[in-house]
Amino acid sequence: MKKLLFPFIVLLVLLISACSNSSSDKKETGSKDSEESKTVTYQSETGPVEVPAHPKRVVLLSGFTGNVLSLGVNVVGVDIWSKNNPTFKDELKDTAEVSDENLEKIIELNPDLIIGLSNIKNLDKLKEIAPTVTYTWGKLDYLSQHVEIGKLLNKEKEAQAWVDDFKKRAEEAGEEIRAKIGENATVSVIEAYNKDLYVFGDNWARGTEILYQAMKLKMPEKVKEMALKDGYYALSAEVLPEYAGDYIIISKYADADTSFQETEVYKNIPAVKNNHVFEMEGNGASFSDPVTLEKQLKFFKKSFLGQ
Repeated sequence: MKKLLFPFIVLLVLLISACSNSSSDKKETGSKDSEESKTVTYQSETGPVEVPAHPKRVVLLSGFTGNVLSLGVNVVGVDIWSKNNPTFKDELKDTAEVSDENLEKIIELNPDLIIGLSNIKNLDKLKEIAPTVTYTWGKLDYLSQHVEIGKLLNKEKEAQAWVDDFKKRAEEAGEEIRAKIGENATVSVIEAYNKDLYVFGDNWARGTEILYQAMKLKMPEKVKEMALKDGYYALSAEVLPEYAGDYIIISKYADADTSFQETEVYKNIPAVKNNHVFEMEGNGASFSDPVTLEKQLKFFKKSFLGQ
């Protein structure tokens, strides 16, 4: 009888052990799934929004692409400006182009978070697809905006660490540049887009935040008067000398009308005569995220300091 019972007891022990392991495996798996599906309340400018604690499939409808990419969060859909931005060419080569009017495409991407500007269309319908957070352009400065997106993505520490480091490096570069060109030397930022010319204030991308805010370079008085409040000002080629600083940064699109650079008015500007004009690619310059800012800081250091 004992001989018959022994194998049965062994089998029973093995079954109990197997069930215990299976139960343990389920518990661990369940815990992981629970963590992945966890949500948190984000205090957006329009009120609290329940968002994923760890978003995995983000759709961006109005920029902020470089902010999200720099924080290592997966992006599955972007606006046309981001998609065509050469700065993000490699990172977005397999990412879909979307818009706030193509809801079907966004649904297909199965996003767990949508980010856009406050003026995007179909906001109520987008909220039905996934938690949607919007920001008002210019409400936060360029660095605070990155930290705020860091909060949204549960990456605030990483965002703040980059901000602190970037500010330090940009300020140091500014000190070197001012020491070289003079504390009172002025800098203008001009853009040639299609057939239009614009001059910019201190918070309208194109590197203006770096030059004027971080580096503390001076702006010509005429630019202060006309562009500082609204952020930009459209002008004609004939009055360009009035807005030209001792140094000029030109943000130039490849298909822009640059015939103004062939005129005597332009050629007689002191900055032009002194070879103090630095041209950067316009496509992509309208962003002010970490990826773009790092690229622009490198450009300014090379242009002004030869580094």
